[in-house]
Amino acid sequence: MTIIDLRSDTVTQPTAEMREAMCRAELGDDVLDGDPTVTRLEQKVADLLGKEAAIFVPSGTMANLIAVSLHCRAGEQFFCETTSHVAVFEQGGHAQIWGVAAKTFDGNRGIIAPEQFENQLRPESNIHFAPTRAVFLENTHNYGGGRIYPIKWIEQISLWARENRLTLHLDGARLMNAAVATGIPAGDWARHFDTVSLCFSKGLGAPVGSALAGPEPMTTLARRRRKVLGGGMRQSGVLAAAAIYALDHHIDRLQEDHDNAKLFAEKIADFAAFTPTFDTVDTNIVFFDVAPESGTAQSVCQEAARHGVLMLPTSQTTVRVVTHLGVTQNDVLTAIDRLATIAR
Repeated sequence: MTIIDLRSDTVTQPTAEMREAMCRAELGDDVLDGDPTVTRLEQKVADLLGKEAAIFVPSGTMANLIAVSLHCRAGEQFFCETTSHVAVFEQGGHAQIWGVAAKTFDGNRGIIAPEQFENQLRPESNIHFAPTRAVFLENTHNYGGGRIYPIKWIEQISLWARENRLTLHLDGARLMNAAVATGIPAGDWARHFDTVSLCFSKGLGAPVGSALAGPEPMTTLARRRRKVLGGGMRQSGVLAAAAIYALDHHIDRLQEDHDNAKLFAEKIADFAAFTPTFDTVDTNIVFFDVAPESGTAQSVCQEAARHGVLMLPTSQTTVRVVTHLGVTQNDVLTAIDRLATIAR
């Protein structure tokens, strides 16, 4: 029985061509005096996002963690959405490591409306408060079902932040999904932010790695932060070569993932036992709810696994499905057929 893994777009395997690129990579010691392939990747990312420089890091979590330290000092705070990755899925690293607080806002599927920020600033002059220094946004938003931030809202939030002397960071782990879905280039999204992170190991299909881009002084400091966090890697050009291949060959194909996610949502809506959580599918992530009489999300996922379909329960009642490089349209239809057996 073929296993269809829909748990995350992080489960992708390098293609044969990507593995070949990794084998051919020119290498050096990136901590001592630089790895040429890493340097090439960093310049490529900086150009893609319209920034002065970029730094290669092992993970998106580290990229966000470093970004916190670039925007805030201990005892200060940044704004973010309640279900954002930096607030929920990174062990509160901003507080553990840097002593920085996160002020969260309840968004609509992860999207904070510009007016929600009004009158929320905490001034340094009031000794009772942690002063606000930055705004962190996530695009696409994972727990919003791969929701794309309206770029007009990003423009408004950026303008408000600048007027109030705040800096901005974009958690762009799935930024290329937003770029492909909207036709808006990555650089047009990125120009509203001081720093931007980009993940290679999700829909782009590389095995490891993210990048953090921004002004030269911030990325220079980011290298010091990366070192203290243990993120300095040696012959990391092997990994950077995979990321370069992904940027050269795997961006446009993200549309296939979006189409497959929409197909899954359409088909799952035909089952009485399951209901799509959200009205629309923006990119490659689908959430659906399990009817009470059909069990729990956990029990449904366990039964689906016995039928060769791997999914992720995110609550007692909700399941997440993510389409990716390793999932074809036929895989989606096969998964639906197997889920039909469970639903019955």
